Amino acid sequence: MQDSKEEVRARLGIEDVVGEYVQLKRAGRNFKGLSPFSGEKTASFFVSPDKQIWHDFSSNKGGDIFSFVMEVEGMDFRGALEHLARKAGVDLSLYDSKNGQDTAKRKKRAFEALNLAADYYQRSMLKNRHALEYIFKKRGLTKEIVTEFRIGYAPSQSDALVGFLGKKGFSTKEINDAGLANRFGGDLFRGRMTVPLMDATGQVIGFTARILEDEPNAPKYLNTPQTILYDKSRHVFGLSQAKEAIRKSDEVVIVEGNMDVISSHQAGVKNVVATAGTAMTPQHIQALKRLTSTIRLCFDGDKAGIAATERAIPIASDVGIDLTIVTLPGEAKDPDELIQKDVALWQQAIGLAEPAVDWVIAQYAEREDISTASGKRTFTTAALTVVGSLSDAVERDHYEQKIAELTNASIESIRHKVEQTSKPTASVPLKTVAKTGKNDTPDSAAYQDNALAVALIDPTVHDLFTDDACASFSGDDRQAVARYVATKHQPITDTTPAELQQHDTYVKILLLKADARYADWNDHDRYFETARLLRHVVTEHIKRQKEDVQKRLREAEAAHDDALIRDLLEQITALNKEITHGKK
Repeated sequence: MQDSKEEVRARLGIEDVVGEYVQLKRAGRNFKGLSPFSGEKTASFFVSPDKQIWHDFSSNKGGDIFSFVMEVEGMDFRGALEHLARKAGVDLSLYDSKNGQDTAKRKKRAFEALNLAADYYQRSMLKNRHALEYIFKKRGLTKEIVTEFRIGYAPSQSDALVGFLGKKGFSTKEINDAGLANRFGGDLFRGRMTVPLMDATGQVIGFTARILEDEPNAPKYLNTPQTILYDKSRHVFGLSQAKEAIRKSDEVVIVEGNMDVISSHQAGVKNVVATAGTAMTPQHIQALKRLTSTIRLCFDGDKAGIAATERAIPIASDVGIDLTIVTLPGEAKDPDELIQKDVALWQQAIGLAEPAVDWVIAQYAEREDISTASGKRTFTTAALTVVGSLSDAVERDHYEQKIAELTNASIESIRHKVEQTSKPTASVPLKTVAKTGKNDTPDSAAYQDNALAVALIDPTVHDLFTDDACASFSGDDRQAVARYVATKHQPITDTTPAELQQHDTYVKILLLKADARYADWNDHDRYFETARLLRHVVTEHIKRQKEDVQKRLREAEAAHDDALIRDLLEQITALNKEITHGKK
């Protein structure tokens, strides 16, 4: 893997790859342009050809050629490597094991078969009057949207596609690998409108196919089964067409049906995708999180929709996603129907999305008579189960109070019910926030990175990096650089020292940041700027410690551990003094 990565890196200039997405202008040894991740008007996105590194000051994101493609295309590392390898003309199978090479060849042939199938289905559509009438007149799709989504038609003959692919040199096994044949060896899709399922780069990995006329015993939709390319637990329909709009709007709307996605895109609302029904998975959310931290769900308000929303809430909470719910107005059964009526109503519904937990609680409140004791019991059990899945203690507290208000119960009784239905956690040791960096806000991360960037090029500020200051940095990369500048008194120029080779990419990002922002500052200004940054870093670290102690205090109070409560209160008092001292 490392050899193939370096071969790709050697063949592609980072400025050329980034330049396909960002208009770059020369700025000394570097290039700069407008951030592709925010709507900034002043260029703060830098690329260093020398270091093969990019950094975006507006979002505090940065990295190498692979991390850029991962961010801008919403891919994982393997997807970015494969994407760049194709661009560089590198055959990744040469770097894989024998089994890996065989799998790579099978995947390559499956991609080729599926791409040919998509072309074949489109040509078949143009030859079939019934299909043309259904797609363009009944469904109301435009030529542009049909072309963009590569919509086609599978002929009704039993082996039309299989025969076509056979003549193109594809074996029965290769056709099966692509998921295009049924168990009898004939075409899986027959007499249906076909919609390709594409990966994040726009490559076809499967199909969903709708019957043209509803029949009693025929399924309305048929989908590609699990294959070496298609996994419904990971696939996000419409992502390749929506990713640019998602980045620009900084939000994504997830709907249930593929046709909902297509209708929305045709109407100009393009930050819309779909998952396989309502089966939201961590893989779906992780794929979308690379593009935005705001997800709006538009699922039905039936039991399946509520259950899907409940499953999504803890997944989103764990990774810091802002999850809201879109409710369709009136009698519209899905976004497609609403859009046909008035696209402005669809846009308005998206804008009125409410927090997911509020929506679920409201749904349960409607279904139970919360004026009765039994209704209150059922409602609070269901609602507290959802609230208990939240990872943030303050958020849980907010909803516990809301549930108490809705049921006209005391907050004490609600919390007592929480205690009865959950195991005490007061004895569970705390995770050290400073080691992970997961709880850093974007501003906090920027303060830490800026302080380290100055320190790498100016050894006169190294005396500011005391033990307490170094301990306040989060993440292995920052900790390592902080310890280095605290013990060394020499600047880093272009070559990462041996002690930091494990953190080479991060060091290069800091050097690019320092070059772009602090190189022209004088020693006096850099010193006082570093002191200011470190005060903020230390104060934020103490605040995070205080939040952890407060969480333990709530747990100790729930467990009625008086000795631990006294000890934790003393810790909070001491931390408050440190915060006050740090602000002076």
